[in-house]
Amino acid sequence: MAKKKRKRRKGARSPYWRRLAIRALLVIVLAPLALMLLYKPPFVHPVSTVMLRDLVLLRGYQRQWVEFDAIAPALVQSVLMSEDGKFCFHHGVDWSAINLVIDEALEGERPRGASTIPMQTVKNLFLWSSRSYVRKVLEVPLAIAADAIWSKRRLMEIYLNVAEWAPGVYGIEAAAQYYYNVSAARLTRRQAAYLAVTLPNPYLRHPRKPSRGMVRLAALVERRSQQSGAYIKCLYD
Repeated sequence: MAKKKRKRRKGARSPYWRRLAIRALLVIVLAPLALMLLYKPPFVHPVSTVMLRDLVLLRGYQRQWVEFDAIAPALVQSVLMSEDGKFCFHHGVDWSAINLVIDEALEGERPRGASTIPMQTVKNLFLWSSRSYVRKVLEVPLAIAADAIWSKRRLMEIYLNVAEWAPGVYGIEAAAQYYYNVSAARLTRRQAAYLAVTLPNPYLRHPRKPSRGMVRLAALVERRSQQSGAYIKCLYD
C-alpha cells in the first residue's frame, strides 16, 4: 500500500511541473510581445538586456538616444548592406539564408550567421547574448512579430540605438562621439563603413585601429552602400 501511495504522489507532482513549464514558456513568448507594443511609440527609448546587465553589475554605460532622421544616411546604408541586405524585402527572417545555413550544417560545414536586423534587435532587447540553438529558435517568431508591429524605420532606429559598438558604448550617437568625436548625423561614408564592420564583434574590432581584414571589409561595405538605392527604399521613401 505504501508503494502505491508513493507512486500516486509522484504522479500528482508531474502535472504541476508541466503547468509550471507551460506558464514559463507563455511568459517568455508573451512578455516580449507586450513590450513590443509598449516600444512602438517613438518617444519610448528601449534598453537592451546587456545594458540592464551593466546596470546590475554597477558598470554603467554610455548611450544617447538619437532619432532615425538624425543619423547620417551613409551609416544606415552601411549597416544595412553589411548586416542585412534584404532588410526591406523580408518580414523579419531571411528564410533563404537560414535554409542555406541548415544545408551547410547538414553537409558538415561550419555554419555561418543568418541573423537579420530584426533577429538581432529582438535578441538585444529580450534574449541573452551567448550563442545557443534555443536562443536562435526564439529569435525567429519574435523577429516576425517585431517586423509586423514596428515599421521598418522604427526597427532600424531601435537597432541602431541599442547595438553595442564598444564595451559599454551603446547606440550610434555614443559610438560616433566615442570613436570620432562627431554626432551620428555628421559621420562620413568612410567612418560609417568602419563602424558597420565593427558591429559583429565590438570587443575585438576597433574602427580607428582597423586590421587589414577590417580595411578590406570596410572598403567593400563603402562601395555597396553607395549602390544601395533599391535596398533602402523602405527607410527613405
